[in-house]
Amino acid sequence: MLALTALPAGATAHASPAAPAAPRPQVKIAGGETQPVFSRADAVTQTVDIETTADSDKDGVRDRVQMRIIRPKETDAGLRVPTVMEASPYWAGINDVPNHSVDIDGLQAKSLSSSKRDLAAIYPGYLDNYYVPRGYAVAQLDSIGTGGSTGCPTSGDRSEQAGAKAAVDWLNGRARGWAPDGTQVKAGWSTGNVGMIGQSYNGTLPNMAAATGVVGLKAIIPIAGISSWYDYYRANGGVVAPGTFQGEDLDVLARAVLTRKNPEVCKKIIDDIEATQDRVTGDYSKAWAQRDYVGQAKNVRAAVMVVHGLNDWNVKVKNSIQWWNALKKAGVPRKLWLHQANHATPMRWRLEEWLRQTHHWFDRFLYNVDNGITKEPRVDIERSPGTWEHASDWPVPGTRDVPLSMNAGPSGQPGTLALRSQHGATQSFVDEGRTRTAEQLLVNEDKADPNRLAFLTPSLKQPVRLNGIPKASVRASLDGRSPYLTALLVDYGTDTRPTGPRVDTGQKVCFGENVPGDEGGCTTRQTLATETAPYKVVTRGWLDANNRHSPSRTEPIKAGKTYEFSWDFQPTDYVFKPGHRLGVIVLSTDYDYTLRYPAGTKVTLEPGSSKVILPLARGGREALQ
Repeated sequence: MLALTALPAGATAHASPAAPAAPRPQVKIAGGETQPVFSRADAVTQTVDIETTADSDKDGVRDRVQMRIIRPKETDAGLRVPTVMEASPYWAGINDVPNHSVDIDGLQAKSLSSSKRDLAAIYPGYLDNYYVPRGYAVAQLDSIGTGGSTGCPTSGDRSEQAGAKAAVDWLNGRARGWAPDGTQVKAGWSTGNVGMIGQSYNGTLPNMAAATGVVGLKAIIPIAGISSWYDYYRANGGVVAPGTFQGEDLDVLARAVLTRKNPEVCKKIIDDIEATQDRVTGDYSKAWAQRDYVGQAKNVRAAVMVVHGLNDWNVKVKNSIQWWNALKKAGVPRKLWLHQANHATPMRWRLEEWLRQTHHWFDRFLYNVDNGITKEPRVDIERSPGTWEHASDWPVPGTRDVPLSMNAGPSGQPGTLALRSQHGATQSFVDEGRTRTAEQLLVNEDKADPNRLAFLTPSLKQPVRLNGIPKASVRASLDGRSPYLTALLVDYGTDTRPTGPRVDTGQKVCFGENVPGDEGGCTTRQTLATETAPYKVVTRGWLDANNRHSPSRTEPIKAGKTYEFSWDFQPTDYVFKPGHRLGVIVLSTDYDYTLRYPAGTKVTLEPGSSKVILPLARGGREALQ
C-alpha cells in the first residue's frame, strides 16, 4: 500500500523521475569467444536430486541422480546460462574389489588381485575455474548407484543412460528435481543448452547421453570414452581385459563404484550382471547390446569432439574410432584429436590449444558463437611429443588397404612380409603365453622361437604411414585348449618414442580464477615420457577361434583342422621410419589381455595364404615394393 504525504500550501506536485532500472547482466563475447567477466569466488551453488525414468534397483521407485551445480551469482538476477556437465561414478570414490581369475584350470575362482583404480588419474577439475567466469554453469553429476544418487550402478546399460539423460532433461524443464530439503526446484536460470565433457567413464557418460538423442545436449567432448562395453571387456568373441586391469569385468566395476547409501540393495542386481556377462564363451549377447551405443549414433544431436590416446590400452582406441566412423555416417558435426599419451587428457601438454579448441567448441554450440571452429581442420594428430599435424579427415584422404603376405623365410623362420604371396611348408608354434608375455615373445625377431611366428619386411627405404584399422587374415589350425589367436604389429628399429606416461615439467601456468581451497585455475605443464628401444608394439588384435564367423556365436573348432580366420587390430596412426622393419608376430595367449589356458596348444599356419591388410597413406604401397 502506498503512503501519501501532504504538500505545503501553494506547492506544486511534480512527479519524481523513476530510478533507472538496473542493467540486466549479460555475457560478454569478444574475439569469437565468451570472456571471463563473472566471479568464480562469488558464484552460487545448489544441489538437486533429479528423477530419472529408470528403476535399476527394482524398488518400485524411479531412480534419482544427484547433481551439484555452481553458476554465476548473476543467474539469481535474471542471467540465463548454458551448462557444462561432467557426469561420473567416481565423485564419491571407489571400493577395493577383487578381479576374476584369468588362469583357466577347471572352475574359475576369484583372484586376490585388486581392481582399485588410481583416483588421481581421473580427469582433473578445472571446469568451474575456467567456465563459470565466462558465463557457464558447471555441474557434477553422480551416476546412478554412486554418491548421492539412488539406483544401482549397471556398467553402462540403459538405466545408466537414463540417469545422464535425466540431468539434461531437468536443465530443460522436462524432469522433476528436488533440493536437499525436499522442495521441488526448477532450473529457471538455464538456457537449456548443455555440454558434457570427461575422461574414461566420465567420457563414456557423454556418449551414453548423446546416444539417447536427448534434446538440449548440444556438444560433448568424450576423452578416451567407451562406445561399446563389449569392446572394452571383450574382442572378437574372446574375453580380453582393459590394459593393466586383467580380470576386471562389468560386475567388478559395478561393485567398485557402488557408493550409494544402503549399497546392499544392489547385491542381486550386480550378481545378475555377473551371471549374464559370460566369461566362458566371450560371446556378444543381449547384455552387451544393452551397452552398445554405436548403433545409436543416428540419434545423436550433439556435436562431438572425440579425443583418444594412441598408446591407450585401457580404453582401447577402437572405442573412439568406431564411434567417430558411426558419427560420420550419421552426419554429426565432429572433430578428432589423436595424441601420443596413454589413458589421459592432453590438456597439460598442449594447454593453450586444448583450452582454445574446447572453449570454442562449447561457445559455438552452447552460445551459437560463430568463431570458425567448425571451419578448422577436423583432425589433430600428435606425431611425436609436442609435434602436431592436421588433416581434413581420418584416415587421411588417399589411404588405401594394402595386403602383405606372410611368407616363409629362406630357412622357415623368421618369415617375410611382402606384396606377393609365396606359398611354402606350414609353420607351427606351441603356446607358452601363460608364462611368457607378448613383449618377451617378440624379441630376437631374426631367430626362430618355438612359441610364436615372426614375419618381417626388409629395411624400409621410405617412411610408411599406417592410419586406420589393420586386419589379419590367416589360414591356420589349432590343437589344444587355448582358442586364442593374437597378432602384434611391431616397429623394429632402435628409436626414441613416446611410451604413454606423462612427466611434470615443474612449470606452473594459470588460466582460470582460483579461490581459497580450489586451485583448479592453475596446473603444471607436462611432457610425454619417451624411451629409446629397439622395437615398439604399434598395435595388436585378438580372436577367439570359436568365433571365427561372428562374435555372437561360438562354433567349436576341430583340433588340427585348417580354417580361415580374420580379425581386426586396434586402430592406430603410426609412421615407420626408413631403415626400420615392419613386423607381424603371431601367438596365441596374450598374457596381459586374454584368458590364460594351460600351455601346449599347437598353432599351425599356412604361409602365403595368410596376410595382414594395412591401411597405408598415399605412397605406402610403393615404399614396400
